[in-house]
Amino acid sequence: MKRALLMASLLLGLTSTATAADEQGIPVTVQVLDLEGQPIPTAVVRHPEEADRHRVNTETGTTDISILYLPDGTERIIEKGMELEFEISAPGYTNTRITYFVRKRRNTVQVVLQKMDLDALMEDDEADPVIQFGRDKPID
Repeated sequence: MKRALLMASLLLGLTSTATAADEQGIPVTVQVLDLEGQPIPTAVVRHPEEADRHRVNTETGTTDISILYLPDGTERIIEKGMELEFEISAPGYTNTRITYFVRKRRNTVQVVLQKMDLDALMEDDEADPVIQFGRDKPID
C-alpha cells in the first residue's frame, strides 16, 4: 500500500513539473554586443507588441525572454516554431530589428550594434533652425 502511494505521488510530482515547464515557455537568450565583441550594458530588447522593454545584464549583455507580456494584460508563452521579432536599441548605437524562429533548444541570438556617427548628426543639426517650443517669438 505504501509503495502504491509513493509511486502515485512521484507520478503526480513528475506530471506537475512537466506542466510547469510547459507554462514557462522556451527561453530565448538575446546577447547584444558592439563591433569589438564587447557586451553593451545599456542595451534593451523589445518585442513590438510588448509594452515593456527587457534590459540586458550589464556584465554579459544578455537577456532571457520566455513570456511576452502584452499591453492588454495577456501573456504569450514562447513556443517552438514561433516567429519572433525584436527591436534592439542602446544609447549611442543604431537601432536594429531582427526576426528569429524559435527552436526546441539552444535559442541564443547574438546581435551586433554599430555606433552612431555623432559628427554627422551634429552637422545635420546645425543646418536646422532652432525652434523654441511654446514660444514663437523670443522674449525681449
